[in-house]
Amino acid sequence: MTRPRPLPSLILTVACLFATAPFAAAAAPTAQEEGGGEIEDKREKVDELCKQFKELISKRGEEDTAAVGVMDSLLQEFPVSGPKDRKLIAESIGKALDQKRKELEGGVLDNKLYIAAAACLGEMGPESADILTKWIGHKRHRKDVILQTQLILSLGKTKDEGAIKTLMGLLKDKSPTIVSAAAQSLANFSGADQKDRKKIVNDLVRLLIDAKTSVDDDVTDTIARELYDTIAAPIITTLQELTGHDERAPEEWQRWWNKNKKSDWDEED
Repeated sequence: MTRPRPLPSLILTVACLFATAPFAAAAAPTAQEEGGGEIEDKREKVDELCKQFKELISKRGEEDTAAVGVMDSLLQEFPVSGPKDRKLIAESIGKALDQKRKELEGGVLDNKLYIAAAACLGEMGPESADILTKWIGHKRHRKDVILQTQLILSLGKTKDEGAIKTLMGLLKDKSPTIVSAAAQSLANFSGADQKDRKKIVNDLVRLLIDAKTSVDDDVTDTIARELYDTIAAPIITTLQELTGHDERAPEEWQRWWNKNKKSDWDEED
């Protein structure tokens, strides 16, 4: 059986998370896709890695760097694992989000382990979808906007259609950053059922127009300006992904939607 190519190192991913944008690596093909053969499940190697990971994350942060290294190993094992091992890996990594960590000096959140786990779970759909959903908006991590953003982006990467409702609900959040992340995450569902795509597009167009109208109505409204400037680009990019149509101005998207909302988007030319 051909082994899939390794996924990018999670340790490098975490470093990039703090320096630039959230993790967005492409998932490796599964063993089923490449080899088509029987996959060994309930492997001792996976069980040992999960036990090692559980022990490391229980050390109150002292072994978080080592834990991220083990997480990276689990990420490599996930695509070549059977269903029981895949579930075990996702659940084990999800437990990292249940650990308590003290703030660093200066009130800085010690969230390296959490963000690495969230990024990793984005590569483990659909097994990880419910885990990610659980922690989005959870009271323990609600104030960590960086982590919440990564959780939301990772949920979309699972492409689990059950996540659509959660992500669309986040479009109503008070935080422009959360709304932006939800809009960006919904771009992953370009292959979803047309009915679902139309619901997403309807809400995104309405949100885009409302935000633009608020800015136009009062140019001194800094809150409205911040919202529009934060969400406009990701909404437009997602609209392009879901429809295969290219418009840039909110008004043009409204016209396009009014004209095409009842048409068959999947009809071949």
